[in-house]
Amino acid sequence: MAEAPIHPDNAAQAAYWNGDGGRAWVEQDERQEQLLRPISDRLLEAADPRSGERVIDVGCGCGAMAIELSRRVAPGEVLGVDISEPILARDGERATPNCAVRFILGDAATLDLAQARADLIVSRFGVMFFANPTLAFANMLSGLRPGGRLAFACWRETARNPWATEPVRIAARHVPPSPERPPEEPGPFALADHGRIAQILDEAGFADVVIEPCDVELDIALGRDVDEAVSTIFATGPTSRMLKGQSDAARAAAAADLRAWSADRAVGDRVPLPGAIWIVTARKPPR
Repeated sequence: MAEAPIHPDNAAQAAYWNGDGGRAWVEQDERQEQLLRPISDRLLEAADPRSGERVIDVGCGCGAMAIELSRRVAPGEVLGVDISEPILARDGERATPNCAVRFILGDAATLDLAQARADLIVSRFGVMFFANPTLAFANMLSGLRPGGRLAFACWRETARNPWATEPVRIAARHVPPSPERPPEEPGPFALADHGRIAQILDEAGFADVVIEPCDVELDIALGRDVDEAVSTIFATGPTSRMLKGQSDAARAAAAADLRAWSADRAVGDRVPLPGAIWIVTARKPPR
């Protein structure tokens, strides 16, 4: 399977994930994995990876999901695909010699997947960043054997995800908010609309599409304390991008308000916040 150039329409995403975005993700790798564990577990349940299967992990990030998939499909194989060189470098550090995982740098919209004949394609938050998602999903379809399965997780609308919106609202008391983006622009919430997902997958050629709402609880304190919750807000998500590069005084004021807000929601050493995702499954038609 040959690597392919980045689709021109995805160039901005490639630049971001090969620059500050990718480096920040690597720095917060362990925190992200712990925070998103409830979602990973739910996605793996829906994907139902089976022994001996070939799997492609699209937008594989720092490799934790791909490595877990490899354990579940052994002696099968997993191909992890990501657009970010810094992130893939972390994958190489995480993988162990007994993991049947191969990582490749590539754009899932253009990568030649036709020879993969995978039984399963999985993605945890890796499919919301395509400028032309129908094109990307059609290319993924080409990588599945007839009857092969797709399973992915994506965020529902922002109003149902206060882990993202509430810290932004509080930080905006002290720093300028980030510009609002059109709802279908590539980004974390680009596939929030149920109808849009259904249309994209239908146009890409998938069948038996199921789009299931799933409510999750995200502990931004990671079971530690309120200070850890504030660190998570500063390190991940949209609030971190708002606060980056702001004055020390503004960041300190935002931190104080965010700490008080987190303390009000603390349950022991946890700060659980609601999150809302879609778990989407589909199949390649048998013929």
